[in-house]
Amino acid sequence: MKTALADVDHLRAMDAKGDDFSLSRDVEFCLLAPSAEKAATVAGFINDYQYGRASVQHVEAQCRVLVLVHMPVLQHNILAVSGFMTCIAALFGLTYDGWGCVVQQRN
Repeated sequence: MKTALADVDHLRAMDAKGDDFSLSRDVEFCLLAPSAEKAATVAGFINDYQYGRASVQHVEAQCRVLVLVHMPVLQHNILAVSGFMTCIAALFGLTYDGWGCVVQQRN
């Protein structure tokens, strides 16, 4: 429930900036890993099943998996994918740290 509430808050902030949620864009989902090995395992899982394009990044002393998914951010879409990333994190012992993307507006 916390994730869904945070997602809706993020959508509201984007709406205030004039985002057109129906436009597809790269959305980045962040999962924090307790080790480089765990991060590599999760990135491999995501890439093998083509859930997105996952990469492992090392930031300071922390490993994270960044997953790019090209998609619109309509509420039902983003809540489903964000919920799925929450489940992947729970399955593998990672922490889901949310999502972000660039605001898109029609010309």
